[in-house]
Amino acid sequence: MDETDFWELVDGTRAAAGGDPEAHAELLVDRLTSFDPETVTDFARHFESRFVRAYRWDVWGAAWVLLDGVGDDAFENFRCWLIGRGRRVFEGTLHEPDALAELLDAFDERRDGEAEDLGYAAFDAYELLTGDELPELGLPEPPAEPLGTPLDFEDPAALAAAYPRLWARFRAQEAGPRPAERAGPAGEPGA
Repeated sequence: MDETDFWELVDGTRAAAGGDPEAHAELLVDRLTSFDPETVTDFARHFESRFVRAYRWDVWGAAWVLLDGVGDDAFENFRCWLIGRGRRVFEGTLHEPDALAELLDAFDERRDGEAEDLGYAAFDAYELLTGDELPELGLPEPPAEPLGTPLDFEDPAALAAAYPRLWARFRAQEAGPRPAERAGPAGEPGA
C-alpha cells in the first residue's frame, strides 16, 4: 500500500460513514479485512508515521483552541481524528495549524475532534485476519515530547494571537482579550 492508496482508503471510508468517526473506524476495519495481512501492516505504518508527524506543539495548540482544552490522551485522539479527516485537512494543518479554521467544512463538538478507534483500526483488522497481534512496524521511536516550541495553553490571549482564525471561528464568543486588545503600540494596555 502506498501513500495514495492509504489516503484513498481513509477518504473513501470517511465518506461512506458520513463523517461519523465511530462509523468511519468500523468501516475502515471492515475494508482492511478485505486485504492481506501485509497490506494491513503497510496501512498501520502509514497511519503511525502520520500520527507521529502530528505530534507537535503547534498542532496541539490548534486542537486546544478547537476543542477548548486537550490533555495528553485527548491529543492522541485528536491526531487520529485529524488523519481521518483526510490528506487535504491533515497536510494543510501540518503546514499551517491555524488553517484548520478554513479546512473544516463543519464541526460538530459532540462527535468531531476525537477518533480514538481510528487509531486501532489496523490492529483490529490484523487480529481479525490472522488471530494474532499486529507485528512491530519497524518505525523509529516517536519523540518523547512534541516537536516545536511549547505554548502556554492556559493563556487565552496567547492562543488567540497564535491561532487567530481558529480563535475567531471557535472561541470568539468567549470573554478575554483578543490579539489586538492585548497591547497598544508601545506596549500600553488595549488600543
